[in-house]
Amino acid sequence: MSETPRRILVAIKRVVDYNVRVRVTADRTGVATDGAKMSINPFDEIALEEALRIKERGDADEVVVCSVGTPEWQPQLRTALAMGADRALLVDAQTEDLEPLDVARVLAALVEREAPLIVLLGKQAIDGDDNQTGQMLAALWQRPQATFASTVRLSAGRAVVAREVDAGIETIDVELPAVITTDLRLNQPRYVKLPDILKAKQKRLDVVPIAELGVEPVRRFRTVAYEEPPPRRRGIRVSSPAELVAALVERGALR
Repeated sequence: MSETPRRILVAIKRVVDYNVRVRVTADRTGVATDGAKMSINPFDEIALEEALRIKERGDADEVVVCSVGTPEWQPQLRTALAMGADRALLVDAQTEDLEPLDVARVLAALVEREAPLIVLLGKQAIDGDDNQTGQMLAALWQRPQATFASTVRLSAGRAVVAREVDAGIETIDVELPAVITTDLRLNQPRYVKLPDILKAKQKRLDVVPIAELGVEPVRRFRTVAYEEPPPRRRGIRVSSPAELVAALVERGALR
């Protein structure tokens, strides 16, 4: 009887590339994505890099990457495979606009299928900035969570995670299986080379309808309108501390 592989499940999201200047559509109903470069959410890319490093250290046997979206998300999953993931899962939800709770419910269903040792994902996506999915998944899975990870060390069925908090660095010890969400300073994701991209085309990418997982998305919130940020006020130059204080008082920054 073979042992269950020590598996890491990494959730990634397709977002507008962080180098692209985001613009609101003319009718203010969303963000203009036509022709925009789409990429893996940067925090999720860090999560994938950490999963690959854990496997390379011999602390895991398989890295599985997953997304919850539409068939258009396959290029980002192929990029993840090119980085080194062993296989990929795309849950076809027929929409890119799922709320965090529904994404967490889908991930919980995948956890039941894959039985991972760790679920790794970014602390937030750069489009919605919700910072909710990882925590909701931990609650649904009823397993420990370690959020905002800046270092991760595995030992004897446990994870020691240094996490960034307002007061500095907090180190916690959690029992595995667990959910870990990643922060920016955890690592620097590797560069994908052309041979790796070609090899990724041969790797397994399964598409699973969301209904097959028994999850029916529910719309709980409605976005009324999108607005671009107001233009920043033009800066001024001052020649002395006294002039700086006077300018701050005039602009209401000091009282």
